[in-house]
Amino acid sequence: MAEPDLPYPGVAIAANTALILGSAFEAAAYCTFFGFARWRCLLYPFTALALLVFHGARAGAASSSDLVVLMAAIIATFSGAMAWILLRPDANCSLLRRVIGVNDGVFALVMGLCAYTTAVHDATSTLTPGAVQSAAYLAAYLLMIVNGFGFLLLCKEQDDRLLALLATIDSLTGLISRRAFFERADSARLLAARLHSPIAVMMIDIDHFKGLNDCFGHATGDKALRVFAATAQQTLRRHDIMGRLGGEEFALLLPGTDLEGATQAAERLRQTVAVALLAALPASDKQYGMTVSIGVVVIDPNEHVNSALARADRALYAAKSGGRDRIVIGEPRLRGVG
Repeated sequence: MAEPDLPYPGVAIAANTALILGSAFEAAAYCTFFGFARWRCLLYPFTALALLVFHGARAGAASSSDLVVLMAAIIATFSGAMAWILLRPDANCSLLRRVIGVNDGVFALVMGLCAYTTAVHDATSTLTPGAVQSAAYLAAYLLMIVNGFGFLLLCKEQDDRLLALLATIDSLTGLISRRAFFERADSARLLAARLHSPIAVMMIDIDHFKGLNDCFGHATGDKALRVFAATAQQTLRRHDIMGRLGGEEFALLLPGTDLEGATQAAERLRQTVAVALLAALPASDKQYGMTVSIGVVVIDPNEHVNSALARADRALYAAKSGGRDRIVIGEPRLRGVG
């Protein structure tokens, strides 16, 4: 735009440099947003090479057509890379990402056609340079609008996803939170009732946890909670539901599991966790012998989750009162209760 009024070589050089760097910055923004690890190793050398080749061609008195071909090819490469970043398959590929990615892909295609038609300059082709140039302007205009607002919406989408994650995941252990556990447990109970399938629930408590915190501080206590959660998850099936209800108290729901199977699973968990906790704690703390106590019940078809957890909690209290490091099966549900 300024070149007719400022017909100096520096104006064109600055404009073309800004165009290449602008595309590079946009690609860098996407790489940073999606957390790519080594994107600088590719983007920085390619950007430097693109600047060197383009300005080298200009200094070598290349024709205007050749410079258009070079610039279109460079921009097409940047846009194609951004389209791949946005359209690559993963769990969080939302509709918004696909819309922006398709827009980048279309722009890369148009710029590629612009480079091709300018290089070939075939007057008999329906893809004449003028038609492609018009399409390139239109695609560039859409690119500014869609990508500009789209990136802001992507940031909001990511923030919303993070807030939802914080609301459902316990940040210390990585298990689901109390609220999320009750929501998922109730859905699993209703499904089990429809399928006439058994479903069991456990209440689990780490023994002597207060003594560990008092002697070695909360950092060691937090480590014990993380070790317990990681070890427990390794022993669970994919569809089992485990959550941290608070402090050192956890709940575990076992869909499709009767009382015998739940008792066996509880025993495996008790033995595995005891070994893991013993190995993870300070050497001088081995006299604590940190273990877990577990209360186990089977949820009746018409019983609410809260009622079943209350029975499991009473069984857990009996396990702790009886000496800890043991499993107690809860009392059957009284008919007409819960």
